[in-house]
Formats: sequence, C-alpha cells, structure tokens
Amino acid sequence: MTGAERRRRAVWGKIRAVRCEDIKEWCVRRLPILEWVPIYDWKENLVPDMVSGMMLAIQQVTQGLAFAALSSVHPVFGLYGSFFPVIIYAIFGMGRHVATGTFALTSLISANAVERLVPSIGTNFTSNNNSGILGLSEFEMQRIGVAAAVSFLGGIIQVAMFMLQLGHATFLLTEPVISAMTTGAATHVVTSQVKYLLGMKMPYISGPLGFFHIYAYIFENIRSVQLETLLLSLLSIVVLVLVKELNEKFQRNIKIVLPIDLVLIIATSIACCYADMEYVYGLEVVGHIPQGLPPPKLPPMNVLSEVVTEAFGVALVGYVASLALAQSSAKRFNYTVDDNQELLAHGLSNVIPSFFFCIPSAAAMGRTALLYSTGARTQVACLISCALVLVVIYTIGAMLYWLPMCVLASIIIVGLKGMLMQFRDLKKYWNVDKIDWSIWVTTYMFTICFAANVGLLYGVVCTIVIVIFRFPRAKTLNLKNMKEVEYKYKTEDNCESLKQVTVVSVSNPLVFLNARKFHADLMKIIQKDSMSSQAREDVNKCEQNTLLCSFSNGGCHGESLQPGQSERRILILDCSGLNFFDYTGVSMLLQIYMDCKNRHIEVLLACCKASLIKAMQYGGNLESENPIFFESISSAIGASQIPRKYSKFTEQSEV
Repeated sequence: MTGAERRRRAVWGKIRAVRCEDIKEWCVRRLPILEWVPIYDWKENLVPDMVSGMMLAIQQVTQGLAFAALSSVHPVFGLYGSFFPVIIYAIFGMGRHVATGTFALTSLISANAVERLVPSIGTNFTSNNNSGILGLSEFEMQRIGVAAAVSFLGGIIQVAMFMLQLGHATFLLTEPVISAMTTGAATHVVTSQVKYLLGMKMPYISGPLGFFHIYAYIFENIRSVQLETLLLSLLSIVVLVLVKELNEKFQRNIKIVLPIDLVLIIATSIACCYADMEYVYGLEVVGHIPQGLPPPKLPPMNVLSEVVTEAFGVALVGYVASLALAQSSAKRFNYTVDDNQELLAHGLSNVIPSFFFCIPSAAAMGRTALLYSTGARTQVACLISCALVLVVIYTIGAMLYWLPMCVLASIIIVGLKGMLMQFRDLKKYWNVDKIDWSIWVTTYMFTICFAANVGLLYGVVCTIVIVIFRFPRAKTLNLKNMKEVEYKYKTEDNCESLKQVTVVSVSNPLVFLNARKFHADLMKIIQKDSMSSQAREDVNKCEQNTLLCSFSNGGCHGESLQPGQSERRILILDCSGLNFFDYTGVSMLLQIYMDCKNRHIEVLLACCKASLIKAMQYGGNLESENPIFFESISSAIGASQIPRKYSKFTEQSEV
C-alpha cells in the first residue's frame, strides 16, 4: 500500500468517524442562535426585549444617518448598515447585550478611503446624473462602492483571523491601550464634525497631523462660520446632554426614558421645513432619502488593493472595540463569549452586508449601554430594532429630507460622551501603575497625530517592549510552584466542624501576560479543594450516623452528636514574591476576591507590599467586616483563630 493510499484511507476513516452529535455540536458552537432560541423564555423576556428593541431602533436610525455622513457617503446607507449587520450578528454572535451596527471609529477610517479615491472636489457628478440604483447619482454610488469594499475586505481579514485562531491573541490588547485608542479615535470623530457644527465649507483633511491642520484651517477661516448653524448646534447639544443626564438620574423611577434623539430630529426637521432654513439661512440638510432596500451587488473588486490599509484598520479597531463590549457584558451578566467566534461573527457582519451597500460595522458603546439600561435580555431586542428600522426605510425615511446636518453632528458628539469620559481613567492608572499611565498618554497622542490603527499598533508594541524590559528586573523570572497548606481545628463547642485553609504562594509578577492563567489555575485548586471537602463531609456524616445508631442501641445518655456542618474555607495568598504588577493584574486579584466571595470563601492577603494594598483599595470596593491584608502568613492564620499545627501537602500546582 502506497503512502497516498494510506493517507486517503486515514481521511475516509476520520470522515466515517464523524457522528451526528459531533455535527450538531459544531453547528451550535458556530451558530449560537441555535443554543438560546430553543430555550427562550417568551413570558419573562419578550416584554423587556420589545421595550429595549424600540429604544434601540431610535438610536440605530439616528446614529445610522450620522455615521453614514461621517463615512462621507449618503445617509441612507447608514440605515442599511443599521439593518443587515444586526441580523448577521444575532445569528453568529455570542454577546447577548451587544448592539452592532454603524460605528463612529470604523466610519471615520472608511472615510479616508472614500475621500482619497472619490474626492468631492473637482468631480463632474451632480444629483441629476442618476445611476439607476436607488435614484442616487453616480458620484454617490462610487463613494458607497469604496466604503463597501473597505467593509468587504475588513470582514475577509476578520474571517481569516478566525480561521487562524487569532482571537486568543487579544491578551496583548490591554485595557489602557484600548481605552487610549478609543478615546483618541473619538477625539478624531469630534474634530471631523466641527465643520457641520459651525456650518463651514472646508476641504477634507487627513493624514499625519491632520488633526492639527483641521483646527488651523478653522481658525484661519473663522469669519466664515454661520451664526444660525452654530446657535442650532449649541442648542441641540445642550438639550441632548441635559435630557440624557436626567434620564440617567431618574431611570430607576421611570420605566421608559425619553427618546430625546428622535424628538430632536422630528422637531428640527419640522422647524427647518416650515422656516425654509435651507434657503433662507443656508443650513445644510440631509436631502432626499430613497425608499426600500437595494438589490445585492458585489463590491468593486478593482479598488480592494487600494483600501488595504483602511480594511486592516476597520478589522482591528472594530473587533477590539466590539470584543471589549462583549466581554464586559458577559462579565456583567455572568455568561461567556468565545474570542474566535466573535471574530467570525463580526467578519460575516462586514462581508455579507457589503453586498447591500453597507458601511463597515461594529458594536457601539452607547447602544450597548442602552440595552443595559432598558433591561434587554437577549439578541431578540436587536432583531426587533431591525424590524422597526425596516419600517423607517420603507415609509418614514423620505420625511427626513429637512433634517439639519448640524443636528446629526450634535447627536454624534453627545453619543461619544462615554468614550470621551475615559479621560478620567488617567487618575486610576496613575495611582495603580505609572507605566500604564504613560502607555495611555503616548498611545492617545499617537492616535491623535496619526490614526486609530497606528495608535493601536503602537500601544501593543510599547506594552510588549515594556514587559520584556520589566521581567528581567524581577527577583523571580520563572513561575514557581504554589504550596498548599491545610489546617484543621475544632470550634469552641466541640462540634465536629472542619475549617480548611489553603495557603497559595505567588512567586511571580502578575501582569496582563499571565493574569488569565493565574486566575484559571487558582480556580482549579479551589474546585479541587471543594470536591475533597465535600467528600470528607460525606464521610463525617456517615461516621456520625453510625455513632448515633450505636449510642442509641447501647443506651448512652451523654450528649448527642450534631450532624456535621458545612466547612468554612479560607484562602490565604502569600504575596511576598509578587515583585510588580500592572492594572490588569490588580483587576484579576479583585476578580478572584469577588469570585471567592461568591463561593463563600474568605480571602486573606499576606506579605503584601504597600503599593499593592493601595492599588487594590483604590481599584475596587473590598467589602469585608474583617481585615484582609496581613503582614505575614502567621498573622493571617492567627486572625482566623486557627492552631499553628498544620500538615503540608506534597501535591503542588504550578502557576
């Protein structure tokens, strides 16, 4: 038998070994909708999902129009981007509270390609030069073709990253890097909308230091500001901020918040229509919005080679921002998300909608926060919002002709409040780890001076270099074995009560590189101890029952024995070898503390450096009636009222 025949037989053997259960498991893993739809609780979840879906639809429509303008394409394509990607993510995504759709950062990145390949200056296309598709001009169709190509190629890159299993490489994306990049990108978005707020006509400016060139141009042409547009912009921003703050303040007392975005759009559109502001004051309006969905069409393949840079930016920035929201919602509502599956979900959410003239998509912080506040339970809320967006596309869209662009710009800026408020993280990073603070500042500056993808790349490289330089300075270079020590004692009332203390010695730095493994290994030890404790408790119960029976038969008149009580368990972390840490390491320690607290395990930290105690006290709310920080292991044991006699286990576990 030749080698080719053996390989062929081996392949056929593997194919025949595949069972129906394996295929079903694969389908459920790759199509998460098959997992949660069959067990969907219609009575409990439908009403909150409907309320959240209606509120989300309002924000999807307003942000869709605004982010399409930000992407330098016709606003109607933002409505398509609020419909198709949402459906795809609901099928393939694992985030139950993640609201995907149009996104400010990806729109800004795709705008670079649109303005470079189809510039608005010097073109001969007019609104009367119809392309035959949606009643739009050839110029508008060329622009959306470039944006769709960016979305298509960005999605292909994300799917390729999924096939290469690169989702697990996201541990290199630390929280300070993501925070700085998104804050810098949000600053870019605000800068891009200044021309609409001021009513100025200005050329598209991008490239290195383009941020500063934009403001230089504005100050040089400050006399061309339209006073009416500026006043309307300021009024819109004040109303949006004021009402949103009131909604947040009284959201516990009111069931449905006021949809101020929708109210403002309707009010300003009516006012602009009846006052004829487009011609009297020269206000720029949205203009004609076609009705209905477009037929599918392949994005222009001839421009793919020219949008590679923007496609990589969309793939990386969109995925990083979306994954951060998915992980945050999973942690908040106690479920898990697969990093690689999220790559597939967002990749398909960019590839498939690109055939329907959609701009690049990703999850947005504002929409996800809206799902939190309105009590959404599943992706059904997002599917309900899709149905309402479809109604807008077919019926109400034409009524948005008179919507002022300055109002859309105001909605964009106020919607970025969450990202811009990340400036407050600087104080937190300064108090926990000044290296992370410096990474945040420099990553932000690189994002401002160049672009979001450049800032993200700099942040990752800078983080890796700093860790490489910090690890050799640590006293312990390799991870040491953790020593487990168990204590047994009897309580004052002489009940057969067992109290177990596990002492874990941490002899290595705790940073973002090993924080997840440290958490996983520690949880394994806790679970193993839980199983052994349960076994001992069952044995004690059997022994007590036997003794009770023998005493009863023998007529003993002494004190009766009580059934064994559940053990009180204590985990002592010996931090004497923890030479340095970063923000991710402190966050992991705080997460371990809360996880153990939920398992009714008391956590004590011994031999902690003053900087670690300060960082943990500043980074989280350590709610405990008793002290948790001790100078030594013996003092921690003494505080637990345990005798010093103990036995060491020979079994060791490596962190």
